[in-house]
Formats: sequence, C-alpha cells, structure tokens
Amino acid sequence: MSNKGNIHLDIETVRLQLMRASQACGASKTVARAISEASLDAEMEGSRITGLSHFVLYCEAMLAGRVDGRAIPVVDKPTPVLFSVDARQGFLHTGFDSELDSFCSSVAQFGVGIFSASNGFTCGNLGYFSRRVAERGLVVFAATNAGPAMLAASGSIKPVFATNPMAFAVPRENGPPLLIDQSSSQATWVSILQAAEKGESIPAGQAIDADGSPTTDPAKALKGALVAAGGQRGANIALMVEMLAAGLTGSNWSLDAPSFAEGDQNPGVGLLVIAINPQLLGGDDYSKRMAEYLDRIETEHGVYVPGSGRAVKHAQSLDEGIQVNKRVWEMIIHFADSGKPSTPR
Repeated sequence: MSNKGNIHLDIETVRLQLMRASQACGASKTVARAISEASLDAEMEGSRITGLSHFVLYCEAMLAGRVDGRAIPVVDKPTPVLFSVDARQGFLHTGFDSELDSFCSSVAQFGVGIFSASNGFTCGNLGYFSRRVAERGLVVFAATNAGPAMLAASGSIKPVFATNPMAFAVPRENGPPLLIDQSSSQATWVSILQAAEKGESIPAGQAIDADGSPTTDPAKALKGALVAAGGQRGANIALMVEMLAAGLTGSNWSLDAPSFAEGDQNPGVGLLVIAINPQLLGGDDYSKRMAEYLDRIETEHGVYVPGSGRAVKHAQSLDEGIQVNKRVWEMIIHFADSGKPSTPR
C-alpha cells in the first residue's frame, strides 16, 4: 500500500530488509543488528531524518570505506565505573550495545558511570542511546559530535562545530522516560541535504552562505554553515558538547573530522554517556516522584513533556506498521539485493 510517495510496511519486513541490506554492504551480523535496530527505532518514533534515510547513509559509507562494518570495538575499564571503547573506525552503536548491560549494572551498584567511545562513525539518533539507559531506572546525559564541521560558532561565519546533539533522559514510573534529544543547530545537516536534493528552499534563519549572509537556498547553505539554535547560547552548547564528545573521549574535533557523507575516511568522532542511579540520591520513590511532577506540569499547566509523543508513535508503529518513503525503501532493497551503490542521491 502506498500513499503520496510512501509505502506501508510491517515492522518485521523492514527489519529483515535492513539486516539484509547492511550485511550485503559489508556489515557483520552484530553490526547489522545494531544499526538496523537504531535506524528502525528512529523511524518508528517518527524521527525520519535519523531513521531509514540515515540508514542509507550507513550503507553508502560502508561501501565507500568511510566506516568498517566488521570492526570489533576494543573495551577498556580503567575503573569499575569508567567504560572506554575504541570503535576502531566502526559504528559507535556496536560498543555501546555490547556494554549496555554491564554499564547499567555498574551504575546501579556504584551510583554513577561514564561510557566513552572514540574513533567511530556518527551515531544518528542520540536519544536511542539515552532512552535505553533511562528505561533501566537511570538518569542519563549523552553527547556526540560528527564530521565535518557544519555549524558556525559565536563570532564566526565559517563552520566550527557539527550539529553536536545532546540527549537527556529521566525514568518515569508507569510511563516512558522524559527524553530531550536535540541538536545545537537550528536545523540538521541531513534536512538541508534533503532539501537540496529535492530542489526545495529551507526556512529563513537556519543557515548562512559562504559569505556569512542568511540564505534559504540549501545548496548555498551546504557551502556555508548552519546557524546555532538560540544564537550564542546554542553555540555555547555546541562547544560544551564538543568538549565532552571529542575532548574527553580523545576523538577528532568536528573541525578536523572527515565527512561522514563523502570520501573514504572515517570521521573518527566520539560519544560520551554519563549515567546516575537516582535511587542513591533521590530515594527509592524517585521515578514515582518524577512521574507525579511531569503529570502535574502537563495536566495543570499544559507543558509538553518530551518523550511522550515518541513513545506513543513507537507503540502505534508496533501495532500498525510504518509509512516508509518509497524512494528510500527502493534504495534499501537495492542494497539488499546487490550490495552495491544505488543511483546517485
């Protein structure tokens, strides 16, 4: 069934083809499962930019040599609460997935933990990492950078940072976690790229051209820079994320990282996840207290609680399937059947 360029598919069909496509493009079964589940999860919750269209970028990157689809991450634990992973030019997902159980158990026991990953490929939907930690009863903050630099900093008209997202999640009793997942930029690089491919303009205030002038032309924006959300304050957040995701992990600065969308070099960027066991600070009723507070501000004051809408959409997708962009789906099937690049995007 199709509708306005979309095709309706059940979840298992999509999962199967994502596994086939990623393995055909060079991923091991472990890696294929990690990037397939992350991409499918994003699509199911309505985050299309980091969903199946991002999965296509993963396949293209493996075929071009920008990421090693068979890399086995190396894990080091300098202390019981510090997890340091070298992604070895593979996907950041793989090391995180392999250590998730151990990491959360350590945080539950010792009260706090830090997961650090370096030398990897862009992680896509950062909320996917944070939400799974919060679902285990932990408070979590995550930050990641990417390459190349595409966001202008305060006082600069040239790109200095990537979109540098951060995600924060808090467990809530009898409900989905509070989940804040946002980039430091006014728009995402992928959305600008998609607008350029479609020949569409972009909203004002999202980007500047190479001369530093505001532009609604995505082609000029791709040669210029994205604008930080909230101006200088957003740029400061991007800088903080850079310090955490690249500085602490020893990864490439976004300014020095090769592109995740072009060439054959791995961007070598990082991911930092900080988790806290709230029961050791806020008591055993922490998640209940959070649920009561979030319900209060939502019902009495009309506050939108981030994470709720994603959870509803995700549940609906499980029952009803998803609408997938037909062109994106055709590219995924092409990868699955041939293990070769499709026609130019």
